[in-house]
Amino acid sequence: MKRQDFRLLEPLRVRWAEIDAQGIVFNGHYLTYLDTAMSAYWRALALPYADTMKRLGGDLFVRRAALDYLGSARYDDRLDIGIRCREFGNSSMKVDAAVFRGDQLLVQADMVYVFADPVAQTPQRLPDALRDVVHGFEAGQSVIEVSLGAWSEHGDAAGAIRHQVFIDEQGIPADMEWDAADGSCLHALARNRFGMPLATGRMLEHVPGVAKIGRMAVLRPMRGTQIGRQVLDALMAEARKLGYREVLLHAQLSAENFYLRAGFQRRGQPFEEAGIGHVEMVRPL
Repeated sequence: MKRQDFRLLEPLRVRWAEIDAQGIVFNGHYLTYLDTAMSAYWRALALPYADTMKRLGGDLFVRRAALDYLGSARYDDRLDIGIRCREFGNSSMKVDAAVFRGDQLLVQADMVYVFADPVAQTPQRLPDALRDVVHGFEAGQSVIEVSLGAWSEHGDAAGAIRHQVFIDEQGIPADMEWDAADGSCLHALARNRFGMPLATGRMLEHVPGVAKIGRMAVLRPMRGTQIGRQVLDALMAEARKLGYREVLLHAQLSAENFYLRAGFQRRGQPFEEAGIGHVEMVRPL
């Protein structure tokens, strides 16, 4: 196995608690590394695991995990864990996994997951919809679609995401979250291949020539992926089409680095908005 064989490579760093008396990673910890990378694989598929399994009416159970140890990782090593789906059976999903330190293959694994009834644990046919998503991902296809539209089109789904993120998680009062601008804004909505809404944002005119992006929200299981960036890029692309020369936004301080990576620059000093630290950020188009 080589690094280029895997579309998903999850970075990990060896912790002190994971090494044994020989000064190397204890063999059992590699199963934890693989399980951590499998969680990243579901995020890469844009499939929130628990909600997806509930939707499909089953769950995945490990049937087999065989590991070959070819080298040893040590404390503080930076590792990359590769995951790929090799093939499907009637109810099974066969997965290859590999642990790399740089280009060196340390561990390779062959795993089999079985789709089954979550209570009786009796095998069921793996749904075609899940097969299609996995095949598409492994073929290099996008697993997300971002659509733009009015509040009348996207309001129910976008509103549910914003309620969960801003009101439930961040404790922002509902009367501060909803405003009349929603009715005139352009809204972006990211959905996965199952049509599940995962992220949203909106755009309106700030002053002539300048667009303002706001209400950017990504559901918790999907954070750390590129979904938020895809929503942001879609809104900026539309602003460019509409002839705006600049876009600005009020970024929560915890998200400042996200916007810096997207080419935004801080303008002015931090301030509070809805009890949360923000900073104004701008980017030319």
